[in-house]
Amino acid sequence: MLFGASTPIAKGLLAGTSPQLLAGLLYLGSGLGLGTLWLLRRAKGTTPDAPLTRRDMPWLGGAILFGGVLAPLALMAGLMRTPASASALMLNLEGVFTALIAWMVFAENVDKRIAVGMFAIVAGGAALSWQGRMAWGGAAGPLLVVLACLGWAIDNNLTQKVSASDPVQIAAIKGLVAGTVNVAIGLVLGGGLPSPVRIGGAMTLGLFAYGVSLVLYVLAMRSLGTARTGAYFSLAPFVGAAGGLLFWHDNVTPLFFVAAALMAAGLWLHLTERHEHLHQHEPLTHSHRHVHDEHHRHAHGQGDAEGEPHTHSHTHEPLTHRHAHFPDIHHRHGHEG
Repeated sequence: MLFGASTPIAKGLLAGTSPQLLAGLLYLGSGLGLGTLWLLRRAKGTTPDAPLTRRDMPWLGGAILFGGVLAPLALMAGLMRTPASASALMLNLEGVFTALIAWMVFAENVDKRIAVGMFAIVAGGAALSWQGRMAWGGAAGPLLVVLACLGWAIDNNLTQKVSASDPVQIAAIKGLVAGTVNVAIGLVLGGGLPSPVRIGGAMTLGLFAYGVSLVLYVLAMRSLGTARTGAYFSLAPFVGAAGGLLFWHDNVTPLFFVAAALMAAGLWLHLTERHEHLHQHEPLTHSHRHVHDEHHRHAHGQGDAEGEPHTHSHTHEPLTHRHAHFPDIHHRHGHEG
């Protein structure tokens, strides 16, 4: 909802600046705001989540490279060569690619119900993007837009690998890098900086729409897995379209209601999922915020935090049991059949 609502609000900030430069300011607002929050919490010793470690850096570095550097470059180059009718539709591929990579590369569990729900949500986004015609303008532009979507999908899957760590720290780093890259692209392409008031408005909007939303996105991946989180996030265009009706009095088209029906059906399929079977947990040592539930029955060492929830390095012993679960950070097991 936060990310989707940014679209109609950002429309009012576009005067006097380019879309690429505005995107950079939104990302910078996210990175600077969350970075300041992270530093303040660290100085007070109140950081509730596990900090990033050296082992996390290859995953985070890859996510930033694909999502914060390569994808924006590919998108900007693609949009310059692709008509809006095609590019708006193809941007929905991010959710599809995110799910396919999660399922095929990282072996995240999926069943027919989740797959149908995800494609219904993506189809709803495509319906919102449909402009009544399809013009390609050659193959190079659309291919670059597709590559941008693939870059963000890789970013999503690599970010899941570090989702047990502090989401504020993750989002701050990604926001600073993506903001720097997008501002640089915007300035190179000749975009002028807007007024100080608009810069402040854009960065404030970015803190919530890009920063806080990314923190929530990382927390969702920790609990739901990558594919399901990506599917829920694909509801953002509908929130943006609804905001356009409210703020800018956009015309209501029949496709708006088609999109609403498709997304509602997909959301219902996801929310009514119940995945339950006998499964085995292999030994695992990691650090994240937790309470002592059935998956956390470890002893505490000297210096470990007291009270719950708390954060410290802990080891999961082998465990076999049955309960409803998602492909979260504790349920990355394989499935038979």
